[in-house]
Amino acid sequence: MPFFPKILFRSEVESFLWDVYNNAELVQKIGCAEAKRRFELLLSKLPHPPVFTTVRVNTLFTSVENAKKLLNEEIIKFPGLNIPIFQHSKLHDLLLIPVIGPRRTLKQHSSQVIVGAQCGNAVLRGAHVYSAGIVSTSKWMKVGDEVSVYSDIEGKCLRGAKYFSESKVFIGNGISELNRNEIFSSSNPIKDKCIKMTEPVYLSPSFNNVLSDYIFLQNLPSAVVSHVLNPQPGERILDMCAAPGGKTTHIATLMHDKGEVIAMDKIAKKVEKMKSNASVLKLNCIKTFCFNSTKAVAEGAAADEQGGPPFLPESFDRILLDAPCSGLGQRPNMVCSLSLKEVTSYQPLQRKLFSVAVKLLKPGGILVYSTCTITLSENEEQVAWALRTFPCLQLQPQEPHVGMEGMLGADLSSDQLKQLQRFELSSAEIYEVDLCNPNSSAEDMSILANNDTIGFFIAKFIKKG
Repeated sequence: MPFFPKILFRSEVESFLWDVYNNAELVQKIGCAEAKRRFELLLSKLPHPPVFTTVRVNTLFTSVENAKKLLNEEIIKFPGLNIPIFQHSKLHDLLLIPVIGPRRTLKQHSSQVIVGAQCGNAVLRGAHVYSAGIVSTSKWMKVGDEVSVYSDIEGKCLRGAKYFSESKVFIGNGISELNRNEIFSSSNPIKDKCIKMTEPVYLSPSFNNVLSDYIFLQNLPSAVVSHVLNPQPGERILDMCAAPGGKTTHIATLMHDKGEVIAMDKIAKKVEKMKSNASVLKLNCIKTFCFNSTKAVAEGAAADEQGGPPFLPESFDRILLDAPCSGLGQRPNMVCSLSLKEVTSYQPLQRKLFSVAVKLLKPGGILVYSTCTITLSENEEQVAWALRTFPCLQLQPQEPHVGMEGMLGADLSSDQLKQLQRFELSSAEIYEVDLCNPNSSAEDMSILANNDTIGFFIAKFIKKG
C-alpha cells in the first residue's frame, strides 16, 4: 500500500488554500504555472515529517557539545540506527537529527492495527502506539505478534472492529505488547503502550523522557521565534498564549533565568504542563497563570497587586503573541478535518489578542506575532491590518532570518515583506543530500533544515514612543 501522496482536505478548504497561492499579486510575479507547482508541493509535503528532528539545548545547564554527546549515546541504543547529529549554523542552541524515510519497501504483516489520524501523525515522528490511539486490531492479535500499523485517515473505522478494508495508510511495523482483549478492556489504562514500533515508515528516534532537563524537542521555526524576540536579562516579558511552554522556557533560557516571564493560557491542564516543563528545565523566572489573554488589560485600580493578570497598560518590555490559529502548517498531517468556517474563524480572535498586546507593551518595547499556519488572512493580512490600526507600531528586521520573506497578496510593500519571515514549505529548494554522512557541512544541513520545516510565520514590531 503506497504512502499517502498528499494531505486530505475538505474540498472547500483546499479551494480556499488554492486561492492563497493563486492571488493576483503573486501570480503576476511568478505566473500561474509556478503558483500551481508551489501549491501542489505544499499538499504533497504536509503528510510527511520535516527532514530533521530538531532539539533545543537547555544551555543554562549543559553545553551544546555535551548534549550532542549524550544524544549520540542514546541514538546508538536504537537497533540499526546510525545517524550523525549536526549543530545549526545560526541557531547555535539547536541540534539537527536526520529523519530517515519514507521506507517504502517494508514488508507488511497479516495482523493489522488501525490507529486514529492523530496517533498516525505521532508515529511518523517517532512515537510508539498507546491504547488511546488504537481504533481496531485483527481478531486474534496477541502479545508478541508482529503487526502492521495503519492510520485511518478518513475516520471511518469503528472502535473495536476486527477487520477494516477501507482507506488507510501504512505507517510501519511493530510488536504487540498487549492482546486485543486487553486493549479494548474498559479497565485498561489508556496510557499503556500497546505497540512498540520496530520498523516505522520514517525512522526517527523517540526522545520521550530522555535527557529531559537538558533538551527540549521543538520545531525549528518555534525556536527561531524566541531568538527574534531577543529577550534580555532583567526584563519583564509576556507570553500571551504560552502552552505548552516551549517558547516560554526558551525565552527564560535566553535571558539567563533573570527577570520575569509571565506565561498565560486559559486551559488549566495546559498551564500545569507549562509548570512541569519549567520545573524539569530548572527555570525559576517563569510565572504561569490560567487566564484568558483577551482580558489581560486592567482598567485602573483593577490590576492585581500580586503581579498577576489583569495587568496595567504599558507594563511589559517584550511580548510574544504566538496566536491560536488554523494550524495548517503542522507536519506530518495526513488529513485535516477543519471546515472552511473553522479555518477562517481565527482572524477576529487574533486581532483581539493583538490589540491587548499593543496596550500592554511599553513604548520602545518589542512585540512578536507568530502562527503555525500558511494562510494570508492569519499572517500577512494581519500585519497589514496592524500597521493600519496602530500607527505606533513599526515593522522591524528579524535576526536570525532563516526562512523566506512574506508572501505577496496582502498589499504590503517589498521592503515590508522582506522584514517578515515565512516558512512556507511550498517553494523550498530541497536538494539531494546524504543525511547520514557525518562529514556533511553544518551549513548545508542547516539550509536544508530551514527549507523543510513546519509551515510558520513571524512578524516583529516595535512600539514607537
